[in-house]
Amino acid sequence: MTQEIVRGFFGWCGLINLGILLYWFVFIAFATDWVYKMHIRWYKQPYKVTKERFLEIHYTGMLYFKLIIFFFNIVPYGVLWII
Repeated sequence: MTQEIVRGFFGWCGLINLGILLYWFVFIAFATDWVYKMHIRWYKQPYKVTKERFLEIHYTGMLYFKLIIFFFNIVPYGVLWII
């Protein structure tokens, strides 16, 4: 495998993952009530998750997903670009 192929792989992976992150953010930011109702209906839980806790869980998940994208896609892409 050549360096250009690997660099292209990391570039596309980063772009696709950032698109997924943007999609996730748009749904949580603009359709919060709908997403909250869908989650409550799909996942019957013994305890009720408040809307504040629901948003906290999702924004924390987005933070971790963003860190994973940065460290496993963007940084290797940048390193391969520098080499």
